[in-house]
Amino acid sequence: MAPATPSAAPEVAPAKQPAGATGVLVLADGALLWGIGYGAAGAAVGEVCFNTAMTGYQEILTDPSYAGQIVTFTFPHIGNVGANPEDMERGVHGAVGCITRELPTTPSNFRSVQPLPEWMAEQGVIGLAGIDTRALTRRIRDAGAPNGVIAHSPDGRFDIDELLAMARGWPGLEGLDLAKGVSRADTGDWTGGAWALGQGYASAGGDARPHVVAIDYGAKDNIFRNLVKAGARVTVVPATATLDEVLSHKPDGVFLSNGPGDPAATGEYAVPVIRGLLDRDIPLFGICLGHQMLGIAVGARTVKMHQGHRGANHPVQRAEDGVVEITSMNHGFAVDAATLPAGVVETHKSLFDGSNCGIAITGKQAFSVQYHPEASPGPQDSFYLFEKFVGGLK
Repeated sequence: MAPATPSAAPEVAPAKQPAGATGVLVLADGALLWGIGYGAAGAAVGEVCFNTAMTGYQEILTDPSYAGQIVTFTFPHIGNVGANPEDMERGVHGAVGCITRELPTTPSNFRSVQPLPEWMAEQGVIGLAGIDTRALTRRIRDAGAPNGVIAHSPDGRFDIDELLAMARGWPGLEGLDLAKGVSRADTGDWTGGAWALGQGYASAGGDARPHVVAIDYGAKDNIFRNLVKAGARVTVVPATATLDEVLSHKPDGVFLSNGPGDPAATGEYAVPVIRGLLDRDIPLFGICLGHQMLGIAVGARTVKMHQGHRGANHPVQRAEDGVVEITSMNHGFAVDAATLPAGVVETHKSLFDGSNCGIAITGKQAFSVQYHPEASPGPQDSFYLFEKFVGGLK
């Protein structure tokens, strides 16, 4: 995705505050991007990334995988279908802020319950509009995802020195465990199936179904709904659940969810559990952060990506038959395929940059993918993975 020879980062905004500016993005390198603030007031620090999806902004903002991140939307018309309770992926938001080209307009959609800025204010998410998002995206593409502070002050007053110190003082995502902060704290049975227009959420079915224990490192709710749709009975446990706690539920299989932060940091407590499950030949299926930590558990390494993959149109090729799946992605770390040990095969790779997007362990029912097969938002090419996992359970 990045050009062969990165060019100098483009100037994206004037340093001096323009008249009427009520929002600003302060990057750690000192760049100031002025605009119009909306949503919650205040300031928040995080890694500035970009997402290329044209739909599903509410699902993106409530994806816990975006904890510690400020999302730049490349699609200009964000907010035009409003917000509603059914499109929440979690009861707590993931992203700390979002950046858009245009200020969200009055929503026009029969499912809309409230305007996006109003919903964001309730959720504590800061918005910044009037930014040249294409120029900012090129900056991230060329120079990497920077640390920054997004700030909204309705009266237009900002302490830039304080905001800059905030941006420069934040350690970044590398080495940071964020899963504990977004994981569910309690264990519980998942009760809802897939959503359908005019019908709501399907029932979860009976107890005779294969039992999947899902470890929540920051999962989206639609993941659990897709496990139910594929025929599983689902019990959700916290990210910090011990091996004994997971095994106490007598799982037929264990699901390793998506989540935010550095997989090596979360892996300090998660990888020993995953290794224990592998030793007992418990079937495993991991996605995103779960995929990365399964890779670590079998001896591979993970690396911080230059800009990451975030969007709903990422082509991934399946090794076994060459089929290309269009996938939904959200990750800034990746498994280094060159470090995969013998007995672990690469099953999928990105057609954008060749990075690893899937592994399987020879002789075991254990596999994982880097992308989000449940989409939400995005294409549904990869739902077969849920069926493969649940269908292979006793």
